[in-house]
Amino acid sequence: MAGISKVELMLKTAKESDAGTDGWVYLGIAGRELHVDTTDNDFEPGAEFTYVFGQDANVLDAERNDPTAPRLNTDDLDRFPLYIRFEPKNGSDNWGLDEATVLVNPGTDLPHRYSNPAVIGAADHRKIWLGQKTGKMLHLRRY
Repeated sequence: MAGISKVELMLKTAKESDAGTDGWVYLGIAGRELHVDTTDNDFEPGAEFTYVFGQDANVLDAERNDPTAPRLNTDDLDRFPLYIRFEPKNGSDNWGLDEATVLVNPGTDLPHRYSNPAVIGAADHRKIWLGQKTGKMLHLRRY
C-alpha cells in the first residue's frame, strides 16, 4: 500500500477543426474525480498537454484537486475505475480525443501507467468523440 503523491495526465485533442471544446474534463482515479484544467486553451484542435496533480502541480485549483488531500492510495487504483469524463458546455459540444495516458507516482520504483488501446495512435479510427450524443466517458486500463 502506497500513497499517491503525483499524477500526470497526458491528453491529446484531435486535429480536426471541430475537435476542440470549452467543456469540462475530469479524471476519475482511486475513488474520486479531479478537475482537468489550466490557464491555457488546453483543448484546442491538435493540442497536447500534460496535467500534473499533487507534487509540482500545474492545474487550476491545485489544492482542491490534490491526490494527497486526502491522500489517495495505490491499492484503490484496482478497486475503482480509472476514467476520463467529459461534461459538454452545451448539447452540441463535442470533444475529439486522440490519446489519453495516466502515470501515477512517476519517477518512483513502482509507477502505474494507464491508457486505452483504442485511442493510441494517429489513425482516424483511433480517436473517440465524447459528447452529449456520443457518450461522456473513456475508461482506461493498466498497461
